[in-house]
Amino acid sequence: MAKKDAQVVLESPISSGRYGHLTQTGSFKVVEKEKNHFSSMYGKIVDASGRTVVSDADVDMPVPSGGKFVPAPMRYFMRFSGANGMHAGYLPGYPASHGCVRMPEESAIAFFNAVEVGTPVTVFGRTPTGRPFQNFGSTIYRRSLRYADPRFDPRWAQPWWRR
Repeated sequence: MAKKDAQVVLESPISSGRYGHLTQTGSFKVVEKEKNHFSSMYGKIVDASGRTVVSDADVDMPVPSGGKFVPAPMRYFMRFSGANGMHAGYLPGYPASHGCVRMPEESAIAFFNAVEVGTPVTVFGRTPTGRPFQNFGSTIYRRSLRYADPRFDPRWAQPWWRR
């Protein structure tokens, strides 16, 4: 959410860092804004035909012959801590990012246009852990696929080693 004079002026659903890649909590400032940013660490691996073979890939993963690593788009990126920032992205209804704060594109555009470099950012809360959250990918935890980006949805890609 964004506040002005203690009033909420913008708010959005988000997807924060998943277990093992938790979003750092604390007080930060927007240090960079980039409309068409791409991740230097995360993305997908495609084969020579352009079909996704690994949808949640790290840049250092092996790539099959003829394939390539495609960096994840992070449109309307607002960096606030190290490699982490807020940006438009896929919202599966549970913490799923590598540490960034994902939001629907229309919300990311609104925030991007409303903030400037130096705007304070406060990250709070925690990623749920424990038994009820082991099945985060199950449909019972999904709110809506309205903001889903099928290019990065692991349900639609077979790993390259199963082809």
